[in-house]
Amino acid sequence: MGKLRLVAAVIGGASILFFAQHDFAGSMQTRGDYAAALDRVSVAHKEARAKCDVLAGHDKDMCVVEAEAAERRAKASADVDYKGTIKSKTDRRIADTYADYMIARVACNTGPGQEKKACIKQAHATQLKLVAEAKADKTTADARAAAREDARNAQYQVAFVRCEAMSAVAKDICVVPARSNFGK
Repeated sequence: MGKLRLVAAVIGGASILFFAQHDFAGSMQTRGDYAAALDRVSVAHKEARAKCDVLAGHDKDMCVVEAEAAERRAKASADVDYKGTIKSKTDRRIADTYADYMIARVACNTGPGQEKKACIKQAHATQLKLVAEAKADKTTADARAAAREDARNAQYQVAFVRCEAMSAVAKDICVVPARSNFGK
């Protein structure tokens, strides 16, 4: 049963990471919405933990760690909804990988000695790989953003030079839209 949960956790985590890579159009939250989202996460976490109290042994451990993982994921998602930055999206991916690792570690506890160690090592290796990929994607996204900004600045310079070649009235008519188009 433990291996089945581990496989389910890995598949679930992989699907979350797949969808987390894609930018979905969404509106940014206000500070109040963010605080309300964190409150909902806290309430949901307390309810999930309360359900664990009736369990015992490994089932209780799994229940508790799944509640902790869900809380970690929900908080990271709330941060993304509030901040919407590349860093917050990367942090959400990292939180997802850590949540998967937490679940996998507890799922591995059902195996005997060496099998348990190998299972934990595999879960840790997977987590490290996914964190490295998330950080690499962040670096790539940052580089793309910088390249877009550089290209935009270059386009503005070209537009401004074209305006400079015009007479005074035409120049004024040319410069205003160029500045507004490029946010200068």
